[in-house]
Amino acid sequence: MQLVKYPDKAQWAELLKRPSFDNSSLTATVRGVLDDVRSRGDEAVCEYELKFDKVELQSFAVSEAEIAEAATLVSDELKQAIQQAKANIAKFHAAQAHELPCIETMPGVRCWQKAIAIQRVGLYIPGGTAPLFSTVLMLAVPAQIAGCKEIVLCTPPAKDGKVNPAVLYAASVAGVSKIFKIGGVQAIGAMAYGTQSVPKVYKIFGPGNQYVTAAKQAVSLKDVAIDMPAGPSEVEVIADETANAAFVAADLLSQAEHGADSQAILITSSESLANEVMKEVEKQAAVLPRFALAEQSLSHSRIIVVRDLDEIIDITNEYAPEHLIVETKNYMDIADRIVNAGSVFLGHLTPESAGDYASGTNHTLPTSGYAHAYSGVNLDSFRKKTTFQEITPEGIANIGRIVEVMAENEQLFAHKNAMTLRMKK
Repeated sequence: MQLVKYPDKAQWAELLKRPSFDNSSLTATVRGVLDDVRSRGDEAVCEYELKFDKVELQSFAVSEAEIAEAATLVSDELKQAIQQAKANIAKFHAAQAHELPCIETMPGVRCWQKAIAIQRVGLYIPGGTAPLFSTVLMLAVPAQIAGCKEIVLCTPPAKDGKVNPAVLYAASVAGVSKIFKIGGVQAIGAMAYGTQSVPKVYKIFGPGNQYVTAAKQAVSLKDVAIDMPAGPSEVEVIADETANAAFVAADLLSQAEHGADSQAILITSSESLANEVMKEVEKQAAVLPRFALAEQSLSHSRIIVVRDLDEIIDITNEYAPEHLIVETKNYMDIADRIVNAGSVFLGHLTPESAGDYASGTNHTLPTSGYAHAYSGVNLDSFRKKTTFQEITPEGIANIGRIVEVMAENEQLFAHKNAMTLRMKK
C-alpha cells in the first residue's frame, strides 16, 4: 500500500482515483454476443456456454433433483448460517415496506401512491473465484418480500455442468423461481431478451466481471432496467488513535481479496496508526489464500494521513465509498456528517463482512463514486410506485380554473378543453 502524508486538497482527486481498465476492446465482443442471443436464443447460449464456460449442456434449467442433491452437500453449520442470514435480511427489508397515505391536496382532490412489485426480475450470480451464495440472499429475499411473481436466477456452471451447492441451497431458501446454468454476457442477454428456455425479465440485478457489467449497461439502454451502474468493489476506513491496527488491516484486506481491481483506502489523522496498519497489512496479507489477488489490489490502495477531522469528512464525501468503516471514538459524530457512502459500518466491532453476509443490510451497493447519487439495493429496488388521483365535483370547482390557466399558457388547448368540458358539467 502507498502511504501518503498530509496531501494538499489539489492532490485529492488524483489520490482518490479508482483503478481504471480500458474496456473499449470488449464492447464489440459484448454487443456481438448479445445480438446473437437475441436472434438465435437457446442455440446461441449453448454455444457460448461451451466457448466461455467450457461446458456442453443438454438443458440450462437446474432440476428439482439437483436442488435436493445440493442440500445434502451443504454442511448443517452453513445451512444454519444461511437461514439466520436470510432471517436478518428479511427482517430489515420487510421493515422498509410502508405506504404513503392518501392526501387531499385541496378539497375534493385526493392523491395517493401504491407500491407495485416488478412482476419478473432476473438475478445474476457470478461463478469464478468465489461462489457468492450471499448475493443470492441479498437479491432474492427482498424480491420475494416485494412480491415479485417470478425470480429468475442465472449463474455459470462448473465444467462438470453443476452449480455450486451453497448457491443452490441459498436460492431454494430465498424463494427463487427458476435457476439456469448460464454465465457471462449470454446470461444477461438471455434474461434481457428471453429465449426458448429463459423468460424475459423486466429488471436485472447482480454483480459480475467487466463483460457482465458492459452487457448490463448495453441492455439497459433500451431493453431492460438494471439495478445500478457497477464497478470494482471498494472500502474506505476512517480510524483514529483508538483503533486496533489489526482490525483496520483486516478490514482493508477483506476488500482487497475481492479482486485485482478492488481498492482499499485508510484515512486517518494519526501517523502512528498509519505506520502500525502498514505493518499489519503486510503481516496478514502474507498468509492469505488469495494473496495474489490481494497483492494486486493493494498496489492501487492507499493510506492517507490528513490534518484533522474536517479533512477526513471532506475527503470521504468526495470519494463516496461503496463501504465506509468508521473506527473512531466519536464514530456517531462522524456518521452524522457523511453524505456520500453506500453503506456505513460504525465502531471498532463492526466489520464490513457483517453487512456482506448477515447483519441484515444489503451488500449490493453503488461503486465507483456512484454513491454521490445512487442508493444500494433495497426493497424499493424491486417495486415501482404508481400514483393515483380522484377528483370530485367539489374538486373540479377548486382546481379547474388553475388547470385551464396553466394549460392555456403552455398553449396546450386540448389539455385545457379536457378540464373545461368537465367544469361545464
